[in-house]
Amino acid sequence: MGKNTMMKRSVRMHAEKTGNQAFLNLIPLLQGNVGLIFTKGDLKEVREEVAKYKVGAPARVGLVAPIDVVVPPGNTGLDPSQTSFFQVLNIPTKINKGTVEIITPVELIKKGEKVGSSEAALLAKLGIRPFSYGLVVLSVYDNGSVFSPEVLDLTEDDLIEKFATGVSMVTALSLAISYPTLAAAPHMFINGYKNILAVAVATEYSFPQADKVKEYLADPSKFAVAAAPVAAAGGGAAPAAAPAEEEKKPEPEEESDDDMGFSLFD
Repeated sequence: MGKNTMMKRSVRMHAEKTGNQAFLNLIPLLQGNVGLIFTKGDLKEVREEVAKYKVGAPARVGLVAPIDVVVPPGNTGLDPSQTSFFQVLNIPTKINKGTVEIITPVELIKKGEKVGSSEAALLAKLGIRPFSYGLVVLSVYDNGSVFSPEVLDLTEDDLIEKFATGVSMVTALSLAISYPTLAAAPHMFINGYKNILAVAVATEYSFPQADKVKEYLADPSKFAVAAAPVAAAGGGAAPAAAPAEEEKKPEPEEESDDDMGFSLFD
């Protein structure tokens, strides 16, 4: 009996024993080389802790590189007879104190490329283990719901932004189909008020909120009266600067050389 089969059987037995059928949502996820981590702690912290444990792995021939592999410059500790090996891979070297030294950083393997025999042999000689293996969180189960681990990266600001976007969509839909909702109610009241006000202005019908609007329309000069205090508040700072300039004291006249009791030509 395989590992995944045993886990599936355990999940089914637990669901039958407790009557909680939500655990059955785990069964479709038990495929491939996977395992289960049970915790009562914070899910984000658990994921970060799991990601810390990684094991270095050598570059094997035929393996697809998950990252770029760069050989750093420096002394390799290899004897000069290995120089030809570096020349095959177009790696600039020099002999320093009886050992081969790499002059500049060399991008040996690019991400997505397969590791060749020469590259694998060189990395093995240099003792470089460029790749690493560790546990990766694929799915998260919480209270019967299964979701992607990217959800754990969401912050409160992200949730507020998504909630606001959802509310705006609900509001737009409600207004489009004239269906009242809590989000659309303020807009519906304002639009209704505008419609009633338009009817009141176009007819003899009136109500207290429309009387003031009709007064402005009947006597447009009231618009200027209403706007005057705003203009005065905005332009009050400029006239105040004028008296300040007037109050500036006259500069004293420059003293002549005669006041000092002598002249430059004495």
